[in-house]
Amino acid sequence: MGSAGGWMLLTLCVCLSPMKNAALRVTMRESSLNVVQGDFIVLPCSFFTSSPLSRLNVIWTLAPYSSPDSPIQVIVYDHGQVIEDPSLIGRVGFTGIPWSADIVLNDTRVSDAGIYRCMVNNPPETADPGIGELELSVLVPPSLPECQWDGDVDMGGSVTLSCSVAEGIPTPEIQWEKLSPEEITLPVNMDGDMSGSVQIANASSQTSGLYRCSATNLLGTENCYVNLSIYSTPDSSSGMLQGVLLTLSMSLLLLALLVLVLWLHRTGQDGRRWGEPKEEEEDECYNEIRYTPSLMKRSFV
Repeated sequence: MGSAGGWMLLTLCVCLSPMKNAALRVTMRESSLNVVQGDFIVLPCSFFTSSPLSRLNVIWTLAPYSSPDSPIQVIVYDHGQVIEDPSLIGRVGFTGIPWSADIVLNDTRVSDAGIYRCMVNNPPETADPGIGELELSVLVPPSLPECQWDGDVDMGGSVTLSCSVAEGIPTPEIQWEKLSPEEITLPVNMDGDMSGSVQIANASSQTSGLYRCSATNLLGTENCYVNLSIYSTPDSSSGMLQGVLLTLSMSLLLLALLVLVLWLHRTGQDGRRWGEPKEEEEDECYNEIRYTPSLMKRSFV
């Protein structure tokens, strides 16, 4: 009996020793998550404890990408009470407390992205709380890009096409294409992360056409357009030739008018000279008729 009792006691001590030495364990079912801006996301945090949950304490913190050295307290569960960060009231909450430390985050924003830590403590277990960590990325589709052009649109000039987008996560890829009269992909000079430009030197009539800028990331594509027209200007030699021809034409017209005036003047003088003998002839005729009756009168006497 004595030996049998000793074995039973030893077995009981062996079975109870793991429970006595059991420590709180925290498990993060995901190490990183993505969410689209405006959607909701569940941040998982599981824990195992062998002690009653009456003194359970759960703390979620966030180290934002914008200020990783200044973490904020997102939400706390302590002795049955829930405390939310004032800036997140109405957007964050526990989903299964006290059995689970999962939280849900609603109406996600870019400022919600960063490193989240789930810290669980359940006295009288180990004084150091178990800690789990995950990374949250908030994705944003590209905003509508803004297109514009700058430069000299005359033949032979230089034109710059620029395109910029206000937001997009991941950073959108900027691409320029000429759509008409033929489709051509153009080399882009990136001016920072969110804008790109195209340099067009020695513009010609073939440069005219419709151009498109595309901003693309995982969530989609947005476009803007530029309709470019290159104008041809006459060169100086052709302008001088036109001026000479115009001057010559005006000189010939004035010369013709002068000849016409002289001819009309000469014709008027000749007409008056040719008209004088006719008047003398008419006078002689009148005289002849005038003397006829007198001659006739003397013939009857």
